[in-house]
Amino acid sequence: MITRSILTLVLIILAVAPLAAEGGIGLGPQIGIYNRTEDSDGVNVIGGVALRVKFSDVLGVEGSISYREEEYADGFVSATGWPVMVTGLIYPIPVVYGAIGVGWYNTTIEYTPPPGFLGGPTIFTSETKQQFGWHFGGGLELPLGSILSLVGDVRYVFLDYDFENVPGSSGVKNDFYVITAGLLFGL
Repeated sequence: MITRSILTLVLIILAVAPLAAEGGIGLGPQIGIYNRTEDSDGVNVIGGVALRVKFSDVLGVEGSISYREEEYADGFVSATGWPVMVTGLIYPIPVVYGAIGVGWYNTTIEYTPPPGFLGGPTIFTSETKQQFGWHFGGGLELPLGSILSLVGDVRYVFLDYDFENVPGSSGVKNDFYVITAGLLFGL
């Protein structure tokens, strides 16, 4: 399922790439942190790659895929995700942009009970789901020459896990904000 989503994202970006001849295309790594969500156990790191296409000085689009992990219930419940996001960008001035988009979240939640709990660590439950969320935010895109840009932004993501087979995960709140920085190499 994730392969099909990545392929769809790549095809969409390739389809609009010829329109970006004047505005530019950038590809590069991103790294960031996201806050402790309402029910998670702490601040976590996210990493990935982004492809940004600028249609003009005012409009652009970004496709990205990232990897993230987080823990709940003192480490007995863990979530691993591969968010695939498509974000529309609007530049009110050349280096500042607003962002709004959607994300497809392929997430696996695993539950390992504490030792001595109904047979201890031999009991293991996991569940994988895909769901959509949405996000908005803004950031800066600073040119560092003709083929390199430094980007940084803050986005708020709306996402709630609903895993049926993992104890303690029903209705887990997972709305969060993420602060990222990255380099975009011009293509």
